[in-house]
Amino acid sequence: QVQLVESGGGLVQAGGSLRLSCAASGRTFSRYSMAWFRQAPGKEREFVAAVNWNSGRAYADSVKGRFTISRDNAENTVYLQMNNLKPEDTAVYSCAVSRQFMVRATSGYDYWGQGTQVTVST
Repeated sequence: QVQLVESGGGLVQAGGSLRLSCAASGRTFSRYSMAWFRQAPGKEREFVAAVNWNSGRAYADSVKGRFTISRDNAENTVYLQMNNLKPEDTAVYSCAVSRQFMVRATSGYDYWGQGTQVTVST
């Protein structure tokens, strides 16, 4: 059974940093793209960042230069380093895995975690 478990969320002041982790189990995802999405209250889930199997990366414009996605294939884990956080980054952050190459649409992802809350205060 495939399982994705996120951790590292919390409450942080604007300008602060957080590092999210997503540990995958149940199969090896070394040849898959791994990504982070987020969903704020009352809004659609949106793409944040993705990393493919050979560490190619893609970012949403809103987080480019502030967030860094990385992966450890040996540990079946994907990370999201978030710096210079803003109140508009407040959301539930979820990781996802896709057989497709660096897709940004939610429909392109095969497995999802439950999410971790990130709250950025002013």
